[in-house]
Amino acid sequence: MTHLTVEQAQGQVGTPDLEAGLTSAEAARRLVANGPNALESHSTPKWVMFLRQFNNLIIYILIGAAVMTSLMRLTTDTIIIALVIIINAVIGYYQEANASNALEKIKKMLAAEATVYRDGDRIDVPTADLVVGDVVFLEAGDNVPADLRLIEEDNLTIQEAALTGESNSVEKQTEALTGNVPLAEQSNMAFASTAVATGSGIGLVVATGADTELGKISQSVADVRKGQTPLMKQLDGVGSGISKGILVAAVGFFILGLIGGHYTLGTLALAIVTMIVGSLPEGLPATTSVVLAMGVSRMAKHEHTIVKTLPSAETLGSVDVIATDKTGTLTKNEMTITTIVTPSATFDVSGTGYTPTGEFSQAGQVVDPTSTDGLPALLIAGFEANDTTLAEIDGQYEINGEPTDGAFLTAYHKAYGEQEPAGEELDLLPFDSDYRYMAKLLALPDGTHKLYIKGSPDKLLPMAQAGDPAFDAEHYLQLTSQFSQQGQRVIAVGEKDCPTDMTEITPDCLDSGITFLGLAAIIDPPREDVIASIRSMRHAGVKVKMITGDHPETAAAIAGKLGLADSPRVVTGTELDEMDDDARAKAMVQADVFARTTPKNKLEIVTALQKAGNITAMVGDGVNDAPALKKADIGVAMGMAGTDVAKDAADMILTDDKFTTMERAIAQGRRIYDNIKKSILFLLPTSFAEGLVIAFTILTMDDMPLNAPQMLWINMVSAITIQFAFIFEPAEGGIMDRPPRPNNAPMMNKHDVFQLIYVAIMISGIGLLAHDYLLSRGLVDTATASTMMVNIIIIGKVFYLFNIRTKALAFSKQFFSNPMAFVIIGIMIVLQLILTYVPFMHHVMGTANMSWREWGISIAAGFIVLVVTEIDKLIRMSLRHRAGRDKMSTSKAKA
Repeated sequence: MTHLTVEQAQGQVGTPDLEAGLTSAEAARRLVANGPNALESHSTPKWVMFLRQFNNLIIYILIGAAVMTSLMRLTTDTIIIALVIIINAVIGYYQEANASNALEKIKKMLAAEATVYRDGDRIDVPTADLVVGDVVFLEAGDNVPADLRLIEEDNLTIQEAALTGESNSVEKQTEALTGNVPLAEQSNMAFASTAVATGSGIGLVVATGADTELGKISQSVADVRKGQTPLMKQLDGVGSGISKGILVAAVGFFILGLIGGHYTLGTLALAIVTMIVGSLPEGLPATTSVVLAMGVSRMAKHEHTIVKTLPSAETLGSVDVIATDKTGTLTKNEMTITTIVTPSATFDVSGTGYTPTGEFSQAGQVVDPTSTDGLPALLIAGFEANDTTLAEIDGQYEINGEPTDGAFLTAYHKAYGEQEPAGEELDLLPFDSDYRYMAKLLALPDGTHKLYIKGSPDKLLPMAQAGDPAFDAEHYLQLTSQFSQQGQRVIAVGEKDCPTDMTEITPDCLDSGITFLGLAAIIDPPREDVIASIRSMRHAGVKVKMITGDHPETAAAIAGKLGLADSPRVVTGTELDEMDDDARAKAMVQADVFARTTPKNKLEIVTALQKAGNITAMVGDGVNDAPALKKADIGVAMGMAGTDVAKDAADMILTDDKFTTMERAIAQGRRIYDNIKKSILFLLPTSFAEGLVIAFTILTMDDMPLNAPQMLWINMVSAITIQFAFIFEPAEGGIMDRPPRPNNAPMMNKHDVFQLIYVAIMISGIGLLAHDYLLSRGLVDTATASTMMVNIIIIGKVFYLFNIRTKALAFSKQFFSNPMAFVIIGIMIVLQLILTYVPFMHHVMGTANMSWREWGISIAAGFIVLVVTEIDKLIRMSLRHRAGRDKMSTSKAKA
């Protein structure tokens, strides 16, 4: 519609009379034929969402464990496993249900009523009843009810930031446009859900409901399917490998046991089931969930971050690309005067946003703006030629009006504080897109009349030249061009002494000449703390890409100030749309800045980055960001300035609206992942050790050293105590000095698997040797030997914990870095003493009292595990140090 004239658009939508509008009968017919102007979505039933949470490999393993323990009539363990299954399903359900809420918020963004012309009358109708071809009237304060092709406008500006990302209100006009025009530059259109800032207008409805730009966003949100998080993929991989390995081993040992003939079928079956249950790390999902939950709680309390879905907390640690909206995220969305050029000098202005604190300096020296030649007149003129207000509300300075006008008010108050210039307003000429300036006539206390004016340099400079033929307009036009190339908006300011009998502003008065006061360069400045944060993230291997609706030159200038890249590469949404698929995908991965983008572009950018193997975070606050927020591996919305739609589509919300919080959140995400990996590396070998006890016993055709209750006691005690020590483990040193882990990297490397195997063999082997030795010598009875073996496995876990906790040596300054680990170990020891010495436990678990000898053997076995694993760690540390030294030597040799 943008390329059609008003008459052509009228013919296209079939409106016979623009003044009378459609007839009620025709509107009703079209409403029946095309449906209401509303956004519909087909939501998945909640019970279906809940049931499909059970379609997960780890859940299958847990269900299998629950069935086996149930068959063994071990009710307590069955209940514990069932609770873990339900908790994981509830977490997954909550994650999926939240995403669907975003669609409901989008529906509510349409205005409730619209003013239309029907049957020749101007009436209000429900927005849902609008049809294509309706003639809609707009005025300041209205929300646009549908997509409109404008046919009339009077000083009409519309705030489209939530839809396009353009920070300034957009000036509208009615002429046809040529070429492929980006959404943010479609100046003859008004879009559903955007807000009329100033003026009034009339538009033809050209799209309703799902066909509007807002409707397309709604459909995009509905169509997006988020993939599994990196952690869930890895856990599924670990779970698949473990389950297959355990089942194959169980079948093999069952066959061996039958061939050996040492066991009855019932005894062998019970032993194999016990081995499977003992080997399955059923505590793994619970541990993972609790580590994530504690990390999420910590982030909410200390990092101003609300994480809506638990896996998202870990995903942060994997992020290697952040695609972020500019306006309100990297910048404050508060226009700020940074430079003032008067005929006598150039001044820099410090301070950002609408908070009136800052200094004026000339050539690096701070000056008093109230007594410096040229500055007072310009500041007063900018303050007076203004119809915006600036006020402090709940400690925050906010404007009511245009951001550019707000910048002039802030600059004035930086110089003069709360004092306002004296004078009585006689007449105001509001800004109009036709003449592109604003003027105000005042009666001053001394009886004189003065006119103040500010506006586009190309309009005011000819007026200045009319007042002074020697005025060098070309010089200031060149300055305007230079500032514009740096991404700044330039406003010219002037004044004029008027006759005392003049009480109304006339074009003739202005055309006869004004006194030029100077230029003001204005920018939506980067947030002051964002630059350092981006620098830190680049050091940590995380790239930051900026997506904005701004002009490419503005976007490039902001990117340079932010330090997104050494030489930021800029591409526009229009350029992307004109590329073939391969070129577009390549450009999306290589570019640092995306300007004049549409919501569709944002979604495509995130998708392309993901296809290239990047774990991608999307940061945004507008409706236009919602599809990309939902698609990203982790969507991050602003809690204060963000729209409800953005917050519902996101996985995480920054409650302080600070991009810098992302840096701390990523560090926490890396800590959470490290602790989950440590818990897995701890759980697997200690769980396998239990299974190996049964396996080795079947191989040697010996009597079973552990019964099923004892095996499950080991699992239960570990599940409620020691494995949760990793929840409280602090971050390793230099966590943000390393690059993100590769997307396709397995959770366990070759050495992790090697250590898993030898630790499991050590714990089970030492336990069996000690058990058989004492029995063969007649030093203990069977119950005491079994009790000792349970304690060997438990104490082996305790000692192994100190090896896994940190990459540093166990007995280093890191030893006491996690006080809660000692508390948890203390609880475990108490439980083991109960198992060993309480008569009731002797009857239920088949245990017996232990002497100092058995305790000494148990502690010595655990100490052996720690010594061997620490020697292994020393060897690896030495190899890494040597590799680093060789790499440095090679680099120096090349240099």
